[in-house]
Amino acid sequence: MKTLLKKYFGYDSFRPLQEEVITNILQKKDSFVLMPTGSGKSLCYQLPALKFEGLTIVISPLIALMKDQVDSLKANGISAEYINSSLSNKEIQAIKIKVLEGMIKILYIAPERLAMESFKEFLKRINISLIAIDEAHCISEWGHDFRPEYRNLSYLKKLFSKTPIIALTATATKQVIDDIINHLSLESPSIFISGFNRKNLNLVVLKKQDSFHKILNMLKEYPDESAIIYCFSRKDSEFISKGLRKHGLNALPYHAGLNNETRKQNQEMFIQDKVNIIVATIAFGMGINKPDVRLIIHHTFPKTLEGYYQEIGRAGRDGLQSDCVLFYSRGDKSRHEYFIEKIEDPIVKLNARTKLAKVISYCESASCRRKYLLEYFDEAFQEPNCKGCDACLGFSQTENSDSSLRFSKPTLNYDLRLFELLRAMRKKFAVEKRVAPYMIFSDVSLQEMAIYFPRIESEFLKIRGVGMRKLRDFGESFLQAINNYIKEHDISTLNITKSDCRKKSRYLAEYYQKTKELILEKQSLDKIAEIQNIKENRAVYYIEKLIDCGEKINIAYLFQPQECLEKIKSVFEKFGIRRLAPVYDYFNRQFSYDQLRLARAIIKSEEIKADGNSDAKADNYLPEVIIKKNFFNAYESWTNEDDSKLKIMYYSEKKSISEIAAILARQPGSIRSRLKKIGFFD
Repeated sequence: MKTLLKKYFGYDSFRPLQEEVITNILQKKDSFVLMPTGSGKSLCYQLPALKFEGLTIVISPLIALMKDQVDSLKANGISAEYINSSLSNKEIQAIKIKVLEGMIKILYIAPERLAMESFKEFLKRINISLIAIDEAHCISEWGHDFRPEYRNLSYLKKLFSKTPIIALTATATKQVIDDIINHLSLESPSIFISGFNRKNLNLVVLKKQDSFHKILNMLKEYPDESAIIYCFSRKDSEFISKGLRKHGLNALPYHAGLNNETRKQNQEMFIQDKVNIIVATIAFGMGINKPDVRLIIHHTFPKTLEGYYQEIGRAGRDGLQSDCVLFYSRGDKSRHEYFIEKIEDPIVKLNARTKLAKVISYCESASCRRKYLLEYFDEAFQEPNCKGCDACLGFSQTENSDSSLRFSKPTLNYDLRLFELLRAMRKKFAVEKRVAPYMIFSDVSLQEMAIYFPRIESEFLKIRGVGMRKLRDFGESFLQAINNYIKEHDISTLNITKSDCRKKSRYLAEYYQKTKELILEKQSLDKIAEIQNIKENRAVYYIEKLIDCGEKINIAYLFQPQECLEKIKSVFEKFGIRRLAPVYDYFNRQFSYDQLRLARAIIKSEEIKADGNSDAKADNYLPEVIIKKNFFNAYESWTNEDDSKLKIMYYSEKKSISEIAAILARQPGSIRSRLKKIGFFD
């Protein structure tokens, strides 16, 4: 499966639960999948479609999303099409012929299409291997987005009894989950719930006072970044979009009052980065697969927390940090109540009032917003401070009057000039191919290129999001640009490997490994540097890091003469090993800082040998890419199943920490930390 994952999607590993879901589908079992937006739900049915012999049908209510998904699949070299009301009869017939001839692997259709008897007859003629129902919460009248046409899907199990069905959604309470499973008649489905916590989303609630100027100031913090502003009405949408344009910002409206052609055009301009701000009613965004939206603003609070979670889910789908701001005024409650009063069914009306009350409670709460939101979806959040909401970071409503979002933004050590150059290239290709820029490469892919500077095809393939099709279509052009940039700016290997990111460059990992091998061969320091074509001070740096991460290797032979080493050791004993300057001054510059660093590393290595317990240090210092080779589950989230296995092995089976680490493929330090967290260690 990982071969297909890399070849078509450009990823080396699965996200949490993806592999388990895919395995269940390939065993032809029914599945219910609840994953937050941006966690990779689509891959759960797209990859099995490549393994199955027949057709995979995907049912989605979102016409725009269908087009996005199909365009992305085609860009990855996967044969896919969609059938909906946006196509002419002639276009639909042409697609049907391709389906019958087995030329299509994935077909997207709207639920209304399944109500047509002629289309049902057409489906009976096809070998259907999998049925995927996206936005499955639309089936339940207890959900926030009930669509009556979804009720027609209940016959699918009768019509295709031997075909596995997978139902997917990003938002569902337990009541909604049960409703979905019952109405689809899923047979003993495996239920996969990955959790609702989107750690990269920051949550803020602001008082709705002088909101336009707050929005204006806020958007200045996001120059050229994509932003969505949700409004309650068409009037609000027009007012804010016009106001932003008057202030020189690139903004367009989106609402039901615009004709179809204008709505479609505005949406396309946003997706293709021709416009970076869209001011819309809630009709917008559900069908948008744009991964690089950095700011979501709700000008009026939504009517349900499910809807709110779904809408903020448009932000940061690529995993990069993004902000979600909600303007709150209790006076807006009457706007929602006006429509609730029009509901005739008393049970549905009561349900709507209850959900609205939850939203108001969320807005008025002084405690952690992430915790409140997660607990609404029956997910516990144990952290005392989420570090990603206004309540936890102590932003008061009055303090936020300047609308400055003072979250600590993580900085990546990528070359900004190269990133912008590659971004311009991406846009040029997107225009030529008439697709959204992110379908060429995501921002994450471009950032990795500007960190790692891939120079040949094998290195380019290691960039996240680069598969064989992307390499074939764009590899030559992007590699040429990167190599030219390296040459023009005289960038050395040292620059390429330098990164403060937690995920270290694979070039760096190769140097660590090679340095260790040369030490085991008893090569001299100057030879270690010469063989790797690096300077001696850099070789000392790699040696220091190997020791810091607990490598039990003999490096004392590297310091010559030995009698000088013993002198330096005695002075370190006097001053401590934390600082080099006192030792350097003591010897009146007799020894260089590099010599002192090497001597300190030797002292540390001897302490490791004496202590015999270095795994905790290794967890802290060893580059992630090296740890992953030995513990492939390192840094992955702990699941309830993992905790159960851990408890049994440690408490019942009396296994050692090292044995458990080997079985669970996690670092020993991580095992200890988890045991402490669940109450087995003091």
